[in-house]
Amino acid sequence: MSELLLELFSEEIPARMQNQAADTLSKMITDALTEAGLAYEHADAYATPRRLVLMVSGIPQRQPDTREEKKGPRVDAPERALEGFMRGAGIDSLDECEIQEDKKGRFYVAVIERTGRPAEDVLAEIVPSVIAKFPWPKSMRWGAGSMRWVRPLHSIVCMFGPSESQSRIIEFQIEGVRSGNTTYGHRFMSPAAIEVAHFTDYEEKLKSAKVVLDSRERQTLIWEETMRLASAEGLEAVEDPRLLEEVAGLVEWPVPLMGQFPADFLELPKEVLESSMRKHQKYFSLRDPKTGKAANRFIVVSNLAAEDGGKAIVGGNERVLNARLADARFFWDQDLKTPLHLRTGELDAITFHARLGSQGERVQRIVSLARDIAPFVNAAPEEAAEAASICKTDLVTEMVGEFPDLQGLMGRYYAEKACVKPYIAKAVEEHYKPQGPADAVPSEPISIAVALADKIDTLVGFWSIDEKPTGSKDPYALRRAALGVIRIVLENNLRLNLVPLFELACHYHGNDRGEDDLLLFFADRLKVYLRDKGARHDLIDAVFSLGSQDDLLMIVRRVEALGDFLGSEDGANLLAGVKRASNILRIEEKKDKRSYDG
Repeated sequence: MSELLLELFSEEIPARMQNQAADTLSKMITDALTEAGLAYEHADAYATPRRLVLMVSGIPQRQPDTREEKKGPRVDAPERALEGFMRGAGIDSLDECEIQEDKKGRFYVAVIERTGRPAEDVLAEIVPSVIAKFPWPKSMRWGAGSMRWVRPLHSIVCMFGPSESQSRIIEFQIEGVRSGNTTYGHRFMSPAAIEVAHFTDYEEKLKSAKVVLDSRERQTLIWEETMRLASAEGLEAVEDPRLLEEVAGLVEWPVPLMGQFPADFLELPKEVLESSMRKHQKYFSLRDPKTGKAANRFIVVSNLAAEDGGKAIVGGNERVLNARLADARFFWDQDLKTPLHLRTGELDAITFHARLGSQGERVQRIVSLARDIAPFVNAAPEEAAEAASICKTDLVTEMVGEFPDLQGLMGRYYAEKACVKPYIAKAVEEHYKPQGPADAVPSEPISIAVALADKIDTLVGFWSIDEKPTGSKDPYALRRAALGVIRIVLENNLRLNLVPLFELACHYHGNDRGEDDLLLFFADRLKVYLRDKGARHDLIDAVFSLGSQDDLLMIVRRVEALGDFLGSEDGANLLAGVKRASNILRIEEKKDKRSYDG
């Protein structure tokens, strides 16, 4: 058994594409190996900013020999049928066939034996084919060639042989790039060419050349050093798995360094500080473990070990971050000059959807609907309307213009600064929730009323212009909105009939025809939700067979009650009786040749 080592070395690959690209490369190569009859034992894929790497172990030296029998026409078949059979079987004469006999007569059978090809020859075809059709989300051409790759491709290592012994080069050429056994180390610290013999040799020489091949190892190194630096200052790092994965995709030799910014920036909301560092600069935020408050420190991950210990790198990053935070403070100060309720008119200039009007018109609908919903969720109608009236106003603020991920949250901060009641300000933030399956649902009455109004208005609006989800396409996240309504209702134990709310929302859209199939959409979403929770599909179908229902909580309670009953002795007896009666009825129907519907 032998191993394949493949490295595709290029200019920097965007961090967000690296892991998916490594998985895709592994799947395409191993699928092609399997199709070619070359079994393998294990495959490992890796990615760094400048390379995709695949190691496949346990590959045989050659394909197995194959023997195939291809049954042809009868021996007395017309000549044209026999000629067609020979062409299809790839034989020159019927003398090459065996004659076999069965109940229907004597038939020609072509026995096709193929000698397995050397694995090296097969790989020399597979690898270039995979490279040529590799599916990058975005790709480019360079020079005069026609090949497309994520960034210009510089070299290819492709070797095959017994593990931990000198492997042979699989020779091929793509757009002037010839395969070989030469790679390159770190761009700055060890850029010289490196000849490799096999995967273990390759990995060890890369590490000596300041390249950590495994992304998981880079993540571990980054996080452990980040925690150590933070702990030395009596601080802790804010965990951010997505940022950690992204930063690991930006460096081949990670060197975390600590920087700081002026303490007066701590007057800004901590989410603004964290967003400035995470989104723009890819820094890790630090906080005081005792108070949970942000610290005026950050961790930047360098891609090299500098001779000065990183002082120049830290200094440069501190200057950039200080400028970012100065902008954020300017936005904060400017936004605070005008209370949210005095800026609602600016929403009229923002289009929500060409056929659904402006954000200002949308807010008016949400206000009306939130007022209607409030009594059903134990909220004060006018307070729900007040929260709804300012729920989108932070969209016109400077801060949200710069940090869109903070919408809702900044609305809450600005509402609190304007002395709005805390639970009304909280509703401004929470009306977007839940934004995903892991996100918490709002639990306070005002927040619930506005969140439901926002989502129902969205669903009814897009239903009214026939912009519904189709297949995997859901550009307006309507499935997420429906699931949000379902979770809010069920997790807060709300008895709420949806159809009257749909009718009210239709009325506020100027559409009185109703949206009957929207309830069917909710039914499908509820089925998915319940199945994900472990409910039996037959119990769900049984409850839905009772007819159109719009009380989500009651549907779930019926599914639960039916499950409890069928799990009891009485339920088991009932099922046995129904099964017996059904069998008797089926026999009688067959005997009488008629159906007994009653």
